[in-house]
Amino acid sequence: MVLRVLTPPPPSDWRRVLAVLFAAQFLTSVGFSTIFPFLPNYVEYLGSATGLPILVLVTAVFSVQAIAMMIASPIWGGLADRFGRKRMVERAMYAGAVLILLMAFVRSAEELVALRLVQGLTTGVVAAATSMVASVAPRERLGYAMGVMQTALWSGVSIGPVIGGLLEYFFGYRLAFVITAVLLLTGGILVTTMVREAFTAPARERGGVRGFADGLSHVVRTPGVATIFVVRFLAWSGRTMIVPFLPLFVAALMAGSPASGLVTGLAIGGSSFAGTLTSITLGKLGDRIGHRTVLIGGAIATGLLYLPLSIVTEPWQLVALYTLTGGAIGGVLPALSAMLAQATDPKEAGAVYGLDNAVGAGARAVSPIIGGALVALIAAPGLAPTGDDYRVVFLAAAAFFTLTVLLVLWRVPHRAPDAVR
Repeated sequence: MVLRVLTPPPPSDWRRVLAVLFAAQFLTSVGFSTIFPFLPNYVEYLGSATGLPILVLVTAVFSVQAIAMMIASPIWGGLADRFGRKRMVERAMYAGAVLILLMAFVRSAEELVALRLVQGLTTGVVAAATSMVASVAPRERLGYAMGVMQTALWSGVSIGPVIGGLLEYFFGYRLAFVITAVLLLTGGILVTTMVREAFTAPARERGGVRGFADGLSHVVRTPGVATIFVVRFLAWSGRTMIVPFLPLFVAALMAGSPASGLVTGLAIGGSSFAGTLTSITLGKLGDRIGHRTVLIGGAIATGLLYLPLSIVTEPWQLVALYTLTGGAIGGVLPALSAMLAQATDPKEAGAVYGLDNAVGAGARAVSPIIGGALVALIAAPGLAPTGDDYRVVFLAAAAFFTLTVLLVLWRVPHRAPDAVR
């Protein structure tokens, strides 16, 4: 009976494959979000072994991982199209489990930054899982399928920060990394035992590096794809610009209260929970009325909600408004993923979402640098930033979503061109 339960589902049953990948991505997002929002605090806790300023190290711990992932993601995506997407999901989850476990034992912020660099080169669970879903889901159900995967991501992130805040409050930072490693390992085992991929490597006219580069170039030259990538970059930049500085802003807002980590967890968890509630609904709505319409509405709402965040004076105000932004952006990211899938060939899903992940990683690399530069510009010369200085990142995020809306109105047609299949 046990062997019967562990037998992988038939490869043609895309709903069962989607269910297993949902569970794996949920576990992954719970784990990563348990530690991710508190990395700035962990950097402060570890301190510098070389005397570098904390602001520099906080920026680096986010940016180096994103830069490495930006470089590695297209390579992993191309390999997925040649050797199978399941292998890429397993690679990302098992590598992540090992590296996150090692982070529990670092002795300085510089060691943490080095491991984050390796993490960026070897992981990328979301892109790997998304490319597999895009390759098996029917074209007319893409909005639903991408909404399900986004729900896995958001629902995990809604739980993880609360767990992380509690762990930090009662046990310190290191235990959260151990728990995250266990969750990633569990997700990898689920994929290994429960997913069977019916994969046939496509015939290639040209192999090697040149053929790989040609495949990526073909994806970028597909009508509408380059514009969607730019829109993804702007939306991700607006969203991720806030993350490195939110824990520091909350700590300043609460005058260094020990409960500031719990409030940060509630804010990020509430935002993700709201995204969980809206992702599938707005994904289905996009299947009916068009993903472009949902994208525009979500981006407008997100940008407008960031503005009052720059003037909050109480923790409850921040939690409430940040929760609403999650509900608004819950329609933006699945819409972009569905539009990419509509415009490209399923056989190129690995390359498509590898490049998409690289674009998102590029945004995560650049946005902390932009945010840090703005904070440093606002701060008094020669002094560490204060709580009020961090407010500028909310205004900058609102500006990025404004640019997102303008670009979609200008360059994205009402119906994305379907790929030739």
